[in-house]
Amino acid sequence: MNEIRRVILIILDSVGCGDAPDAGNYGDEGSNTLGNTAQAVGGLRLPHLGQLGLGNITSIEGVPAVDSPLGAYGRLTEVSAGKDTTTGHWELAGVILARPFPTYPDGFPAELIAEFERLTGRGTLGNYPASGTIIIQELGDQHMRTGKPIVYTSADSVFQLAAHEEVIPVTELYRMCQIARELLSGEHGVGRVIARPFVGKPGNFTRTERRKDFSLLPYRDTLLDVLKASGQEVMGVGKIEDIFAHRGLTQSNHTLNNMAGVEAILGFIGSNPSGLIFANLVDFDMLYGHRNIPRGYADALEEFDTRLPEIQLALRDTDVLIISADHGNDPTTPSTDHSRERVPILVSGPKVHRGVNLGTRSSFADVAATIAELLGVAWDGAGKSFAYDIVG
Repeated sequence: MNEIRRVILIILDSVGCGDAPDAGNYGDEGSNTLGNTAQAVGGLRLPHLGQLGLGNITSIEGVPAVDSPLGAYGRLTEVSAGKDTTTGHWELAGVILARPFPTYPDGFPAELIAEFERLTGRGTLGNYPASGTIIIQELGDQHMRTGKPIVYTSADSVFQLAAHEEVIPVTELYRMCQIARELLSGEHGVGRVIARPFVGKPGNFTRTERRKDFSLLPYRDTLLDVLKASGQEVMGVGKIEDIFAHRGLTQSNHTLNNMAGVEAILGFIGSNPSGLIFANLVDFDMLYGHRNIPRGYADALEEFDTRLPEIQLALRDTDVLIISADHGNDPTTPSTDHSRERVPILVSGPKVHRGVNLGTRSSFADVAATIAELLGVAWDGAGKSFAYDIVG
C-alpha cells in the first residue's frame, strides 16, 4: 500500500441508509434517513454522489443505481452498543463499545445535580429530556431572570447546558461544562457534555454556532493515536477534536458548518501531502435531523454534492477519499433523536478501482483497519481491512 500517502475521511453526520439488523432494539424500525428523506421531498438531486455508487447501496428516489460507479461502494453495520456521535466515530476509528454510554430518560439524579450546582455556584433549570430548540423557548425567560443555566438531555448519552450569551458568557459556560465533564465519570460517564449558548429575546431565542463538546477519552488507542505515534499528520475538521477529546490530532480546524468544513478540507488537501484528514460535516444532523426538517436535510445533501467535484479535483495521485456517516437521524419520523441505521461508504481516488461492491461490512471499524493498511501502520484494533479490494 506504499502508493497511498493520504486518506481524506469525510463523515456526513447522521446520513444513514436504514436496514440496521437491530433497529427494533432501539425503536428505529423503518428509519432510513436517505431513503425516507428523498421520498418526503419528491427526490434528491445528488449526481456526483450517485456517480460514486450511492444509489447502488439503497433505494433513493432521484438517485438511481449506476452500471459503472466511479469508485467502491457499500454500507457499514454498527456493532457498538448505542447510536450517538461519539459511539459511531469511535467505532469508525477502531474502538468498539460493548456497553452503551448511560442515558437519563428521567433526568439526572438529584444528588448529581446538587453537586454540579455546588461546584459551579449556580442553581439549574430543567433537568429533563428535551429538544434543545424547544427547551430554550420554554425556560429561556426564567433563565434570563434567575441566571440559572438550563440542563437537559436526550435519548443520547449527553449532558447539555444551555445559557444566554448575555447572561452567562461563553467562556464561563465552557468552564461549567468542564466541571460537569469531570463530575460525570464512572457510572455516570456520559459520552458528551455539550455547551449550548443562545441569544435573542423571550419568544425568539436562537442557538449560536459557539457550541462546544466535551467528550470522554477513548478507553484505548484509536486509529488517530496510532497514526500520530507513527509520525503521520492527523488533521481534524469540525467537531472531530471534541469527539476524540483533543487526542490523536496534530492539527485541527474546528469549523461550525458544512461549507466551512468543505473549505477546511480543501485547505488541508492543499497544504498537507500525507496523513489523514478526518472531517465531520454537522449540518445534516444538527440543523435538520434533530428538528425533523426533510427539505432542509435534502438541501444540505444537495449542497454538499455540488462541492464534491472540488474535493475530487483537489485529490493527488496518492490520495484516497472515503465518504461515510456515523449513525442515522431520519427527519421524517416522529422522533427527533438519532436512529440506529447502517451507513453508506463511498471510496474514490486516482488509484481506487472502479465499480467495486464492498457489500455490507460487519463493522464501522473496517474503516480504521483499511486506513491503517493504506497508510502503512500496524493495526491491532477492531475491523477487517478492505484495502486490497480497492487498490490492490
